[in-house]
This record gives sequence, structure tokens and C-alpha cells, in this order.
Amino acid sequence: MRILRSFHDLTDSDRGASAAIGNFDGVHRGHRTVIDLARDAGARIGAPLGVLTFEPHPREYFAPDAPPFRLMTPAAKAHRLQKLGVARLYELAFNADLAALTPREFASHVLSEGLGLRHVVVGADFHFGAGRKGAAADLVAFGAEFGFGVTVADLMQFETAGVAVSSTRIREALTEGRPRDAMQMLGHWHRIDGPVIDGERRGRNLGYPTANMSIDGLHPPKFGVYAVQVDVLDGPHAGGYFGVASLGVRPMFGENRANLETHLFDFTGDLYGAELSVALVDYLRPERTFAGLDALVSQMDADSAQARAVLASWA
Repeated sequence: MRILRSFHDLTDSDRGASAAIGNFDGVHRGHRTVIDLARDAGARIGAPLGVLTFEPHPREYFAPDAPPFRLMTPAAKAHRLQKLGVARLYELAFNADLAALTPREFASHVLSEGLGLRHVVVGADFHFGAGRKGAAADLVAFGAEFGFGVTVADLMQFETAGVAVSSTRIREALTEGRPRDAMQMLGHWHRIDGPVIDGERRGRNLGYPTANMSIDGLHPPKFGVYAVQVDVLDGPHAGGYFGVASLGVRPMFGENRANLETHLFDFTGDLYGAELSVALVDYLRPERTFAGLDALVSQMDADSAQARAVLASWA
């Protein structure tokens, strides 16, 4: 998959895609419906599959001080889209210039002249251009004018077992400690991706070494202990593992910056600097403090046993 971060001066091979347009945070089942429609349209006209998205997310651009809401980092989203067979990811910088384009200018300058798209697919609630003044029906008209096809996906398609699928509902499930419900809407486990960072190394001294990861910029799932599946994405220990993870602020030690600490079962080795993808499989219990380290270790033993049992049933 090629990632293009500008619509200026693209090569001929990077133009002419059939592209789904949206933010695609989480790449959930509804998003995949839009992407599949773009795939089908591309197959009919002989065009590669593309996705057009924006960084930063427009919501972040207009409200930079709002609480974190993202389900995925840009890198995690790109990795998921690659797995879906996307050949061209147009990850355009959302800035003042782009935000100021009228709906007509966006359709003409970006979609037609800049990216040379042959077909685009959007959801029925799609809005674009300055002030979000452009609607899906406007895009259909602009497509006819500027020479690209348009498919508008019916929002009724974005359901799983009769429940509407949306990033908002997925965030609600994660906030309430329901990762399995989030998975049903996503079509995959919710994952936290990123590099292993330096921690206090307390877990190692307690017999539970952990790989620490930041959750800065991401919507925080319910704090507590989770059964997890871990993919080590690079380095000498690359592969899949099961484990148990603590997500939160470590009240036992009086700290308040949230992060994710994951203990990999039956693992020995150094993971500092490695890229990990940690899937939240089941919520086991909330964070709490303990009377002392012996009580903490006893609870960690119980958490590990429970996580192993949960993961064995999903293996």
C-alpha cells in the first residue's frame, strides 16, 4: 500500500483510484461497507482501491483541547487498511487551506484535479467543504460535472445484529468495559498500538515484567485489568502472544498519567523500543489499591490465571 500525504504533483500511477472517503476511526464494520463498495466499483472500471482520509482528524483540528476520542493512531489505521487490501491511502493534511475550500473547490481541486479519482464512495451522512456545507447529494452532482462516479452508501447497511455501528457506540462500549461488544461492531478486537517505552520496572521486581505503552491521544477504555492478545510487530521477538494488561493510572503507586502495562505469558526477552499491538479481549476487574506488595502479587497471580482461562476459550 502506498501512502500519499498530498494531492499535489502525484504520479500517474497514484491517480485514478476508486476511493472511499471518510475518517474511518476504528475501521469498523460500517467503514468496511463503504470500502467494499469502493472495491467493487474499482473492479468494474479497472481502478485500484483507495481510501481518502485526513490527519489530523478534523475534529482534533477544530477542537484541539477536547478530550481524546480517537480509537486508532494514524499508523494503526494504515495497518488495518492495508490488511483490507487498500492500494492507495491518501492521508491528506487537514489544515487551514483545506478547511477553507468550498464544497465545489474540494470536489474540483482535490478529488478531480489533485487526486484524479475515477470513483468515490461516501456514507449518506457525509458532509464536506468549509462549514460542512456540502452534502452527499452535492457530491453526486459535482461528480457528474467533473467526471468521477459517486456511490452513496445507505446508512441502514451499518448494522450488526440490528444495532447501529458507529465510532461513538464503540467508544461507549470501551468506556463501559465491554470490549467484546466493541469487537462485534468493529469486526476485530480493539487494539492499542505503539512502541514499548521505559517504565519504572516495578513489575520485573514483582515477577511480572511488563511492556509499557502510552495511550496519549487515544480514547481511554475503562481503567482496569484486561485479558489481552499481543502482536509484537518487529524485532527478534516478533509474533503473537497472550497476556494480561493493566490500563490506567496505577493508584497503588500514586501515579496519575494513564498508560498500558502488559505482561506477556511465557515470554522472556527485551521488548524496549519494539512496536506492539495489544488487543483488549476481556475486562477482568477495575483498578484498585492493595494493603501491600504481597497482596498485589497475589491478585496479579489471580488475574493471570483468569486471563489464561478467558483466552483459552477464545483461542
